[in-house]
Amino acid sequence: MSETGSSIISALGAGSGINFSQLATDISEATYSFQRENLQTRNETLQAQISAASVLRSALTGLSSALGDRIRNGDVSPRATIGNAGVASVSAPAGTAPSGSYSLEVSQLADSQTLVSPAFASGDDLVGEGTLAIRFGTVTGANFTEDTDQAALNITVEATDTLSDLAAKISNESGGALEAYVANGTDGAQLVIKGRDGATNGFVLEPTSSALLPSATPGDLTYLAWSPATDSGQLRSTAQDAVFELDTVEIRSQSNRVTGLPEGLELTLTGTNVGAPTDISFTQDTSAITSVMGDLTAALNDVVGLLQGVDGEEDLLQTDQGARELRRDLSALTSRTIDPGADADAPNTLGDLGLSLNRDGTFRFDTARLERTLSDSPEETATLFTTGLFGVFATVDELARNNTTVGDPGSLGGSINRFEGQIERNDERLERIAEQQEALRNQLNRSFAGAQNQISASQSTLSFIRQQFEISDE
Repeated sequence: MSETGSSIISALGAGSGINFSQLATDISEATYSFQRENLQTRNETLQAQISAASVLRSALTGLSSALGDRIRNGDVSPRATIGNAGVASVSAPAGTAPSGSYSLEVSQLADSQTLVSPAFASGDDLVGEGTLAIRFGTVTGANFTEDTDQAALNITVEATDTLSDLAAKISNESGGALEAYVANGTDGAQLVIKGRDGATNGFVLEPTSSALLPSATPGDLTYLAWSPATDSGQLRSTAQDAVFELDTVEIRSQSNRVTGLPEGLELTLTGTNVGAPTDISFTQDTSAITSVMGDLTAALNDVVGLLQGVDGEEDLLQTDQGARELRRDLSALTSRTIDPGADADAPNTLGDLGLSLNRDGTFRFDTARLERTLSDSPEETATLFTTGLFGVFATVDELARNNTTVGDPGSLGGSINRFEGQIERNDERLERIAEQQEALRNQLNRSFAGAQNQISASQSTLSFIRQQFEISDE
């Protein structure tokens, strides 16, 4: 910036002996230094408050996330057991709490159709030009009923296609509905085609040869034709559904992997037990619940420690609204209802699960209290450790969300927004102060330049008078 006053002072040689340019800088600096330093100090404090609040917010969200992962991974879910392990394996989705018992009787396992073609000399043998149509449906004895919901395949077979080429085309063009390969056995090379499990996933082969006189011999596509009515040993297994009874209710499934059962129960059927139903039941792993509650207590104490550490560090958040709300929520956590729909005599607070509050605001884990709860109400306790709308996770997650939401001025997220807004406003004020200080310095420079001119003029007059006196004395 051009400084006219300062240039004039320098040109005049500062005859007064005073550095008016430096004086203008010093005066303008002193005028605004207190305001500037005060704002800078306030910004430093606000940055420290943002850091403290961010650490607390991160600790809360981390606690909620870790607890949710723990429950979703199934650590505390009841363990499903089955009396006859050769019939099925049993599981329940993580985060659920199934209870009670069921009887299971499996009369039929799901299976897929397997078809083996007549033999060829080699997998490199040509199969003949034409079109191979494959329709899907149910094979029952010598009958085939097409499933029109499944699109038929129409595979173009080139004159140069070998048995291996055709196997690859069937697998690729079926989109996973069929698996085909060439098996080299004692009878020669044979095309093996397997479908998917389920009664409606059977299939027939209907080739159309391009030959003038189809011969149904190797090298002519009609050699691969198959339907149940003309089967002569090519059908090795028939597509069928799994059939079982759960508590005497018959259920059919296209797959041996069965979902959608009561309480989220999932079965993988592996055998049959006609006439000898087996029982499915659930047992609670109490040690897993004890472990989760112990870890939750430790994690909550980490949050309390951060709050107390902040208080000891120049009380950064002592008067902050978000920190006050968090302290209030933590102090009420042990007595908070965590399942509004629970029976009157069922465990319904974190205190019932062993979480206790000390006088200094920290938490302790009362294992004896949890053991009594598990002994008196094992099934009701298990329902509190799910990822549903109520329970331990829902309560901790709500605590975290309520105290970290950015849009809530009473949360830590709201406090961070408020601190950042104050810093922004302080920065704007600092910019205005810098402008005002520069304006004052320039004004002083101009004023001092005028004063310097007057001093120079006075000195010139004084010098002239002295010269006149000296002449008269001569």
